[in-house]
Amino acid sequence: MPSLHVAAPWRLAGATLVVTRPADSAGELIARVHASGADAIALPGLALRAVRVPATARAQLRAAAQADICLFSSPASVRFAFRVLPTLSLRQRARIIAIGDASARVLARHGVRASVPLERNDSEGVLALPELADVRGQRIAMVGAAGGRDLIAPTLRERGATIEEIHVYERVAPRLTKRHFEALERADDPLIVLLSSAQALAHLVARLPPPLLARLRGQILIVSSERLAGTAAGHGFANILRARSALVDDLLDAAARALAHHRL
Repeated sequence: MPSLHVAAPWRLAGATLVVTRPADSAGELIARVHASGADAIALPGLALRAVRVPATARAQLRAAAQADICLFSSPASVRFAFRVLPTLSLRQRARIIAIGDASARVLARHGVRASVPLERNDSEGVLALPELADVRGQRIAMVGAAGGRDLIAPTLRERGATIEEIHVYERVAPRLTKRHFEALERADDPLIVLLSSAQALAHLVARLPPPLLARLRGQILIVSSERLAGTAAGHGFANILRARSALVDDLLDAAARALAHHRL
């Protein structure tokens, strides 16, 4: 499926964009949707919560301060890490890596400068970073949540690194209510669903009432990767378009292209 990319400004007036990010991570995207002239519906496919035994994560984070490399998987990984250990201090010579600009911005608010992939904001992009090409004998702390795509840790182990996975939060099923369902029922076509997580998609497929799920399957679905496009197709979605990445700019860029095509 083709990657869609176009510069601002976007022409999204008249569309409703369905934001599937967790409630505490969706604010920036929803604000940008409104700024583009579109309506937004919050339909979280995931909920995030702190780990149930923070003492373990706290001890691991203290130890991670001595790692050669510390890798943060998402903005949530940064927020929850500093929530678990507000005094978190990473040693000066440690290399800090963030998967994506959004994670790097959250780290910067805590005075931490991070490297980010230049070409791709995903696992492949991180693994292509020059500083991860030769990590034999190095100790790498990976801060995030259990589950998700398991590519970075096995690859770095194959390259000779010692990996310490630190889980500071959990991804759980969302609590969808009548309010969410009614918002979907009232929304006018076209709906454009923004999706960047296979786990979120699985939760929505399992929890949406059948008529609403059938409606979404007939709408436009923007996904953040080719892998996710295949997963969505397996769940019965047909009108799938791939954004360049899960970044807000790229998701809205793809939505604008999709809307322009819909209007033809």
